[in-house]
Amino acid sequence: MSLASLSLLRQPLSFVATRWQTLIRVAGNPYRPELHYMRGPGPAWRAKYQASRLDRSH
Repeated sequence: MSLASLSLLRQPLSFVATRWQTLIRVAGNPYRPELHYMRGPGPAWRAKYQASRLDRSH
């Protein structure tokens, strides 16, 4: 193979290699805590349930 044909193959092969490495990294570490992280109830929940809780306390 000539040098020109190798340089034409370099970019697609680099793309495939990068994608393959990403796939292996993600598949090797299936637990991703950032997908499950919850900070707690937000303002809409508080607005809905705070009023009903205050009504019951009286």
